[in-house]
Amino acid sequence: MLNGTEEIEKLKAQVERYEREIRELRDIIDEKPGKMVGNSGEMRAVYKQIKACAGNDAPALIYGNDGTGKELTARTIAELSPRKGGPFTVLGCANLRESFGNPASAFESELFGYERGAFLGANTRHIGKAELANGGTLFLDDVSALGLPDQEKLLRFMQGQTFNRLGGNMQLHSDVRLIAASSKNLEEMMQQKLFREDLFYRLNIVQITLPDLAQRKSDILLLAEHFIAQVNLKYGRHVMRLSTPAIDMLMSYHWPGNVQELENCIERAALATTDDCIHSHDLPPTLQTDVTSKTSIIPEGGASLETLLESYEKEILTEALRRNNGNLSAAGRDLSVSPRMMHYKVNKFKLVT
Repeated sequence: MLNGTEEIEKLKAQVERYEREIRELRDIIDEKPGKMVGNSGEMRAVYKQIKACAGNDAPALIYGNDGTGKELTARTIAELSPRKGGPFTVLGCANLRESFGNPASAFESELFGYERGAFLGANTRHIGKAELANGGTLFLDDVSALGLPDQEKLLRFMQGQTFNRLGGNMQLHSDVRLIAASSKNLEEMMQQKLFREDLFYRLNIVQITLPDLAQRKSDILLLAEHFIAQVNLKYGRHVMRLSTPAIDMLMSYHWPGNVQELENCIERAALATTDDCIHSHDLPPTLQTDVTSKTSIIPEGGASLETLLESYEKEILTEALRRNNGNLSAAGRDLSVSPRMMHYKVNKFKLVT
């Protein structure tokens, strides 16, 4: 039994531990800028880079595979910068459609705009993204998709921030902060003569590299809860949690589509569930059959009704055991299953109790 002094020392140690945990949580909150989600070490490093470059007006280059959140990162930089009151304008450089009769490229038309009558089909004046972004931030996504002629036009604009609308004679000026993003390595493209050296060095004043979701798996549940809250708000749903098997499947999957794939997955599952919990069978087939996952008994390529029912039964049993802290008898009472049958099921599905 502890005496008075020992009890006081024990309480002091607990208070110190709680204060340390609170300080750590505050540090995480202070580091997390804007609407970014994640507490992993990889994302904390990104947050520091975002805050460092938000305070200046230099061009920035964001690297990251598809679905890692390049546009959100650019928006966050803009929202934390002195230009936060200005427009945030996005121009995707990939899959731009050429206009019939237009002598200029689709990129040039979208970046600088054009006057009425500038080419066949130009029936009205079109204001370009550079002009729309005046006083704010211009975000160029997939900048690696630009051909060399368009790269030259972009470089010329960056050097003086002046341009002419197609078909116009008046030189215009636009004060913008430019942020570009790429999923391809521009330095490798530069060595292959596919990307201009001078443009690369002008864009690459500040560089931020976003990690794949598979590199920050500790953020998966935090992101999933964030997306569940979004679905509840958007669709009036009341989903409260993820089942244990669903969590296992989310953590085991390799996420080739990164955060975007996770968001789509959670939205689909939250709309599919019939109660306040996302179960493993609510998740998309890609997670059910993923060869890297050890959590589902559903084989790749589909399954029979018997197998699907067994998978559902396994999940129900796992949830009951979790609720009752692994107590077999209590879980059996919840499910109106005899102790003998519970032992049989636990052995059948190799559940840990």
